[in-house]
This record gives sequence, structure tokens and C-alpha cells, in this order.
Amino acid sequence: MLYLPQNLPEPAAPDYTERLLEAALPVLEASRGRAFLLFTSHRALKFAADWLPGRIAYPLLVQGTAPRAELLDRFRQIGNAVLLGTGSFWEGVDVRGEALSCVIIDKLPFASPDDPVLQARAAAMQEAGRNPFMDYQLPTAVIALKQGVGRLIRDEQDRGVLMLCDPRLRSKGYGKIFLASLPAMPRTRALVDVQQFFAQDGMQAPSSACTVSS
Repeated sequence: MLYLPQNLPEPAAPDYTERLLEAALPVLEASRGRAFLLFTSHRALKFAADWLPGRIAYPLLVQGTAPRAELLDRFRQIGNAVLLGTGSFWEGVDVRGEALSCVIIDKLPFASPDDPVLQARAAAMQEAGRNPFMDYQLPTAVIALKQGVGRLIRDEQDRGVLMLCDPRLRSKGYGKIFLASLPAMPRTRALVDVQQFFAQDGMQAPSSACTVSS
């Protein structure tokens, strides 16, 4: 299931990371941990690592506190952990089964405008009469998002919830391009649908009945 939470501010808002973490708390409770939180910046990762302790009842694993392979082994062994990652955790990570049942992504993974590689490519494309955003930045971000989403479903038996927090998926025209690139799955903007989804796996009693909304 794809969950697009409501009422989050634009990503440039100073309280954006705190607001998305507040929206993620009931999802993590419904999933009973078993989640990756993937961030597009180390700053947001550090904020989450400082903010979440005491607010969730599940073991917290944070990128940078141990080698990646060790963190992944601990995540699999614990069974209900929440792992915070950025960069290398968006791709090449394989956790099959119920240990990973939820992936939460903070923002659309556009490259930083301060990235010198991006600036050089954009300048060259502009000189050639091309649109750097549509021809390079957007396609690159779509591929990166698909890689992050791919952490959730690793084989046909896997099931879980993908929470994409960035409101630009709904507010910007290019959001449709991102959504069209994702595997077919039910979509909802209602938290109760997420709670019901996880209730069906026997891990948690349902809070109320609901119908998946588009």
C-alpha cells in the first residue's frame, strides 16, 4: 500500500522534518517497527536520530553508528527495529520477509542545487538548449526514488506499506511522473487504512474498519 499523508508542509519549511516524523509515529506503531526511514540528507537523519528516542517503543538503528552490513544484520535479527538511513541505504540493501514491512521516505530525492556536478551538467544542458530539470534532474530523481521504494518489496511474497511524505507528489505537476513510475499498488491518504492494512497480518488488532481510498 502507498500512503501519502495529508497536511504536511512544503519540504522547504523549517519544521518539515519534525512534522513528517510526527506523521510517521502512528505508522511505526501500526507496523510494530519493522521499518526503514530513508532520508535525502544527513541533517534530517541526525534530527530524526535525536528526536525519535523516547517516542517509539522499538529498537532504533542509525546509519553511521556501525558498518552498513552490521546494521542490516542487527535489523534482521531484532525483527521489529526501525533503521534510519540515507545515501547507501537507498540501494543495494536486501531485507526479505516481515522484518521490513514499512519504508518511509522523507522527500523526493532531487540532487542538491549546490552539487557542483549538477551545476556543471545544468549549465552544459542550458547551453545546448535543453531543459536541465526535465531532461536530467527529474529523471535522475525518479530513478533514485524507485531504488528507495525497491527496499520494501524484494520478492512476490513480501507485503508492506510505502509512506511517501513529500507533498509535492500531489501539489506539483511532476508528482504524477514519480507516482506513475512506482509499481501498481493501492493508494491512500488515510492513516486508518494503514492501520487496517497492518491489522490484517495478525500483528495488531484493527482500530476500526475502513476501505482503501484513492
